[in-house]
Amino acid sequence: MTVQNGRIGLWHEHNMVEFMQGAKVVAFDLDNTLARSKKPMHEDMSRLFASLTRLIDVAVITGGRFELVESQVLDVLGECADMSRIHIMPTSGTRYYRWNEGAFRCVYKVDLTQAQRSAAMSSFERHARELGMWEEKVWGERIEDRGSQITFSALGQNAPVEAKERWDPDNSKKNRLASAVAADLPDLVVRSGGSTSVDVSVKGVDKAYAVRKLCAELAIDVSQVVFIGDRMDPDGNDYAAAIIGTRPVRVAGPDDTLKVCARIIEALERP
Repeated sequence: MTVQNGRIGLWHEHNMVEFMQGAKVVAFDLDNTLARSKKPMHEDMSRLFASLTRLIDVAVITGGRFELVESQVLDVLGECADMSRIHIMPTSGTRYYRWNEGAFRCVYKVDLTQAQRSAAMSSFERHARELGMWEEKVWGERIEDRGSQITFSALGQNAPVEAKERWDPDNSKKNRLASAVAADLPDLVVRSGGSTSVDVSVKGVDKAYAVRKLCAELAIDVSQVVFIGDRMDPDGNDYAAAIIGTRPVRVAGPDDTLKVCARIIEALERP
């Protein structure tokens, strides 16, 4: 167990050979884990990700849309990747895609009603303005309707990574906004998302839900899932998946993930 007093172990604290024994799936967060926010995976990451798919099932569980997983991960994978072993769970697990007949197809989706989506969008705008978070300059959509999730991005969906990282380094802004919006939407779940985002989705559907659904699909136990993410503090959107009995590995960014992947591949290839 790598969760002690609410703390998730850092990647370099694990003996990866022992850690990977009996593992069936390696699951990743996306932004600031596999790649920097909204950016494609680096070539080295793409190569190691593809190598992993030839050794073990691999999942991507992210708050972003499926189209972002396509542009950041799938579009930069080489032909050597085994697509049949890739599981895509976007919008915090409210949707699930598997490779079937030459394309990734939706297995399930848990959408918000139109009334719920409208209420969430209205609440985001009102509270963001009240809290001084309705920024004058934004890049792209500020409030995005993803069907199964409403996402507020303080600087817009396409903001530069450097601007996103400067906006709320201690997560205090996002947490204040999430608390205010949650009070308006008691029947939904509101959580801090990426570096500048807050997400609203159906209650009970989060990254922990995604992990459990994935385990049911593959007929494996939660304890056989290695989950790698950067937001494993109690307010982070990776925390729910980290504390349900998975094998969590906390990273600080894609450079750490690259090292973790290399060690995992080495462990899996040992005779």
